[in-house]
Amino acid sequence: MSEIITPNKTIVDFKGKNIKADEEPQQKPTQLPEVRGYRILCAVPSVDEAYESGIIKAGTTKHIEEHSTVVLFVIKLGDMAYADKDRFPTGPWCKEGDFVITRAYSGTRIKIHGKEFRIINDDTVEAVVDDPRGYERA
Repeated sequence: MSEIITPNKTIVDFKGKNIKADEEPQQKPTQLPEVRGYRILCAVPSVDEAYESGIIKAGTTKHIEEHSTVVLFVIKLGDMAYADKDRFPTGPWCKEGDFVITRAYSGTRIKIHGKEFRIINDDTVEAVVDDPRGYERA
């Protein structure tokens, strides 16, 4: 029987201090990642726990609804988002604090402390809505 040898890896906390593998990091990140370029950082709105009729949704149903949502909340714009005057002659399509409509499953999905965020391209925004309630993927 052969042995599997792995290199010794060092685990560090968010400040670069070495920690043991069985310890929790002393400090968790308190701010969201800084988006660069033509990217937009968006939060995924929470999914309702029940249907309008009052029937509780299954966990897999909530997961699918969250994963395939077409409504996102704009948190931060990258430093080059909407800077190309040839592609965006009328200026930005959205701003921080807007609810936007995008394609289902678009962007890079990340979770921070259990909350899902997406990083999308600036040209992925298809519409801005004042009130996101009632919008769902068809």
